[in-house]
Amino acid sequence: MVDVVWSGGFAVLALLYLILPAVLVAPSRFRPELAPRLITVMVFVWSIRLALHLGARVAAHHPDEDVRYARLRNEWGEGANRRMFGFFQLRGVWQVVLSLPFALVVLNQQTELGPWHMAGIAVWIAGILGESTADLQLTAFRSKPRNRGRVCQTGLWSYSRHPNYFFEWLIWIGYALFALSGPWGWLGLIAPILMGHFLVNVTGIPIAEKLSVRSKGDAYREYQRTTSAFIPWLKKRTVPQ
Repeated sequence: MVDVVWSGGFAVLALLYLILPAVLVAPSRFRPELAPRLITVMVFVWSIRLALHLGARVAAHHPDEDVRYARLRNEWGEGANRRMFGFFQLRGVWQVVLSLPFALVVLNQQTELGPWHMAGIAVWIAGILGESTADLQLTAFRSKPRNRGRVCQTGLWSYSRHPNYFFEWLIWIGYALFALSGPWGWLGLIAPILMGHFLVNVTGIPIAEKLSVRSKGDAYREYQRTTSAFIPWLKKRTVPQ
């Protein structure tokens, strides 16, 4: 359930950033501008959708403990509890750093939407639609008993081994673009850079790939040889042996 709480926590952070000025300034004189209200709605839509999706996945496939964390616990041995505690605290720090674009938009309090806002909204919409589609396609594939142990290569999964991660990253690019419209907005670029690093090199693809190879064997290795890991792209042709 850690991932569920972590995902939903961004909605809480966005709301706190929106209402915090009302606590620091006289509430009767504080009226959030359109941009802060809009990014709060964007974060809420993404955060709650992802939390609900992850909650349903955990209930269906990992009722006791997510296999990724169970694997880490086994690898860490006797010091697992202490290291897991530190790992989850670090994720909390990451969450605050990743939410920097939301804080920047609230601090800027711009009265009108500009080109960067529009670009951010467009990229965010593409990310939300892509991530939702990828999640639905994988859920539909897994729901069929005949697909047990097989590799999902339908829809977006035919072009990327992790299209959900790619579109998740796109969502964060959208937040960063939205924040670029104001002073110091460039600081928000740290969010998609960090998120891309986590997804590609740390908690996303590496762990998912190891588990998939372990459970699906040669079928997944062939999938790795022919299909892009992250950015959706055309399949590679395999040369007959």
